[in-house]
Amino acid sequence: MNKPILGSLGRNIQKLRMAKALSLSQLALDAGLAKSNLSRIEQGDGNPTLETIWRLAVQLDVPFGDLVASVESPLGENGVQVRLIDQGDDNPRVDVYWMSCAPNTIKQSEPHIAGTTEAITLISGKLLAGENDDLRYLDIGKTHTFAADVPHRYQTDDSWATLMMVITYAKQEYAKQELQP
Repeated sequence: MNKPILGSLGRNIQKLRMAKALSLSQLALDAGLAKSNLSRIEQGDGNPTLETIWRLAVQLDVPFGDLVASVESPLGENGVQVRLIDQGDDNPRVDVYWMSCAPNTIKQSEPHIAGTTEAITLISGKLLAGENDDLRYLDIGKTHTFAADVPHRYQTDDSWATLMMVITYAKQEYAKQELQP
């Protein structure tokens, strides 16, 4: 990620952490990070993985999109790129992402906020996806919906896969945070 993206992400994390009255130490501990790593992320000097950003979102009890809303380019690592397309303002909250997976990629995802579901529609390629104990092969144009508050994964064969991901969060009593660009 480039410096402006990291700076924006860091400011968003810090603002949400402070709004929840969490210390840097407590959030780092809850998210399984070193305090120094979280500090660097908040200062825009770190290089967090997608999983780190997801863990922070879960610990802050906010949708992933709230942390990356101001990031306009895809976020990526290890053959996976993700870009937020749109965020809903209703309750339940719905966010839409574009995702691309390189050939022979296994993307293991940790559980998201309780009550979260994902509906993925395959646009191109071949994909095995879903809850770890209930993986499904998707055909192009087909949609698979599964619980995302449990470990789940995406797996490609020897071709690229592109998909749209609609994430629906459980009905909450949270307000969407106004974050800085």
